[in-house]
Parts: sequence; C-alpha cells; structure tokens
Amino acid sequence: MADMSDEEYDALDEHWTKITPKVNFARPGLFARQRALLEVLDTVTASYIMTRAEATNQTPAQVINKIVQQEIAAGI
Repeated sequence: MADMSDEEYDALDEHWTKITPKVNFARPGLFARQRALLEVLDTVTASYIMTRAEATNQTPAQVINKIVQQEIAAGI
C-alpha cells in the first residue's frame, strides 16, 4: 500500500480503529496448524524440518511438501 495518499491512510486507520475485525476462533491459525503438524513427528524430524524451514525462509508445511514431491518424483 505504498501508493496510498495521506488521506487514504487516515481513512484506513480510522476505519480499523472504529471497527474490530471478527476473528474465527473455530478455525486454527497458521501457527496452530504448523504446531499440530510438527506434534505428530518425532523430535529429530521436527527439529530438522524447523531448521530447514528457517534456513530457506519457508514454512514447515512447504518443506514437507517439497520432500514429499521429491519422493514422488523419484518413484519411492
């Protein structure tokens, strides 16, 4: 939103200051989903995935997805 005018910034700020967005607590967020994903893995595997995710600026799900796609492509 770098191309907004000062007036547009002010209007947007006023809008979100007066109106609180609704949050759906029934659906887990990104971090809760990633935590749930890693909880089913053993400690070494979870540590490896987290380290690789941080090193490559990816989410754990993206790291797992890439590993699975490589396994599929290799025919394993």
